[in-house]
Amino acid sequence: MKIIKSIFTFCALLLLISCMSFSNKEEVSKVPFVPTEETKVAYFASGCFWCVEAIFESVIGVEEAISGYAGGHTKNPTYKSTGTGTTGHSETVAVYYDPKKVSFETLVTVYFGSHDPTTVNGQHPDYGSQYRSIAFYNTDSEKQIIDTAIAKLNSEVYNGKIATEVTKHTKFYKAEEYHQNFEKRNPNQGYVKAVSVPRLNKFKKKFPELLKEGVH
Repeated sequence: MKIIKSIFTFCALLLLISCMSFSNKEEVSKVPFVPTEETKVAYFASGCFWCVEAIFESVIGVEEAISGYAGGHTKNPTYKSTGTGTTGHSETVAVYYDPKKVSFETLVTVYFGSHDPTTVNGQHPDYGSQYRSIAFYNTDSEKQIIDTAIAKLNSEVYNGKIATEVTKHTKFYKAEEYHQNFEKRNPNQGYVKAVSVPRLNKFKKKFPELLKEGVH
C-alpha cells in the first residue's frame, strides 16, 4: 500500500510541474507586435514554449517571440489538441529579430545551447511528440547553417546523438493569448518556478554576452 501511495504521489507531482498541467481559457489583452520591413522571423521548437519564448526574448536583437504550433498536419491546432500528440505539431516559438543586431547563426547557437537536442520527443519534464526538438528553416542558407551546427555539435559534443529534426517551415499557428509571455506574467506558477526560470537562468549563465541590457 505504501508503494502504491508513493507512486501516486510521484505521478501527481509530475503533473503539477508539467507544461500541460496548466489550463486557462481567459484571454489576456496585449498590444499586438508589428514587425518592421527589416524584421526577420525564425522558428524553433525545443520543449515547452513558455521556456523557449523567455529564452529568446532575453537575447539582443530579438524584437518579439511568440508561442505557437508548427511542424504538423492538423489545421488550426489548439493547446488541448496539440497536447494529445496526434496533430503532428510541436510547441514552437516564432522569433522575430533584427538581422542587423543578431544573426540567424547566433539564434541557432542560442537554440542548441538552451536545450538537450539528444532527447527524443521531449525536454524534461515534458515528453511527447508535441515537445520534440525541431529547427525550422525558411531558406537553403538557413538549412546549411543548421546542418553545419548539428555536424559540429555531433562531432565535438554529442557523439552523433542529436535527435533534432531539420524541417522546412510551412505554417505557424499562434497559440492562445494566455500562453504569450507566460513566464513573465506568471512568475509564481509552479512549472515556471520549477522548470522555466531555472532553464532561463542556466542559459543566461552560459551566454551572458548575448543578453539584452538589464537582463541578469
